[in-house]
Amino acid sequence: MQQRNLEKAWGVKLLDRTGLILEIFAARARTREGVLQVELAALSYQRTRLVRAWTHLERQRGGLGFVGGPGETQIEADRRALDEQVLRIKKQLEKVARTRELHRAARRRVPFALVALVGYTNAGKSTLFNRLTGADVVARDMLFATLDPTMRGVTLPSGQKVILSDTVGFISDLPHELVAAFRATLEEVLEADLILHVRDISHPESGEQAADVAEILTSLGVKPATPQFEVWNKLDLVTGAARDGLAQQAATRPTVFALSALTGEGIARLTDAVAQAFDQATTEHRLILPFSAGRRRAWLHAEGVVLAETESDDGWHIDLRWSARQESNFRAL
Repeated sequence: MQQRNLEKAWGVKLLDRTGLILEIFAARARTREGVLQVELAALSYQRTRLVRAWTHLERQRGGLGFVGGPGETQIEADRRALDEQVLRIKKQLEKVARTRELHRAARRRVPFALVALVGYTNAGKSTLFNRLTGADVVARDMLFATLDPTMRGVTLPSGQKVILSDTVGFISDLPHELVAAFRATLEEVLEADLILHVRDISHPESGEQAADVAEILTSLGVKPATPQFEVWNKLDLVTGAARDGLAQQAATRPTVFALSALTGEGIARLTDAVAQAFDQATTEHRLILPFSAGRRRAWLHAEGVVLAETESDDGWHIDLRWSARQESNFRAL
């Protein structure tokens, strides 16, 4: 109500923080999925902000008997209309989620690891994505330049191939409407074999931003067992003793990499570490599954970890190569 009164008094559009983020998201959305996600978040936000300003449109009577109460008020009609729209969009997004799951299932059959780029908005994730893949996704110095996830194959210096995923940027106190709407997109992070947490190391609040990202990853359900590397990006914007200090800190920590995605400085150390991580992360193992464990056998084949398989009287003898995350998921079946 206060927002409406101020808009009326000043004759301008008024936005709160959540409204501003939604406006930016709406301007950036490109794909059908992105548009639906933003629309769902906006409707959820609007529903909580309906005000009782249209009581003059109440129906004259409602209910049964001689003394019927007032009928449906305009605010109730608006709320019902919003709920119907939300339901319609959720059904469309469920189809998108099913399609995305089919794509994930297809990727599991290909023995390529998935590396997800995450981080605060405007940390340089898309620039790093372009540098590593040779792609040309939108990378600009602005908030939420990336809303729609992009995936590309990357051949590491070792010759090993991985799939790199660029994701939407985070922000402190991310509105819960947006977290819910973009959950289907962010589920790609949950499937990752390695997470690269990209930080704008030149930003004065880089530490606070990193804490916000860690909190959002935890709320999404990212497992602690999933390995993570910290990428201290935008080293080209740091000068003097501060730059030397950051480079020395990164050099002493095996999971921290100081680099500039813009100039390419430090990229080689990161790609070598990613290749080494996957060399160490996969182990070979032999399983004997009884014929009654068809579901577990099917899961192994869907993950693409089976190297060879034979049958005997006691069941399937399966040779496989898997990561620690895949082994953990298999044990949980």
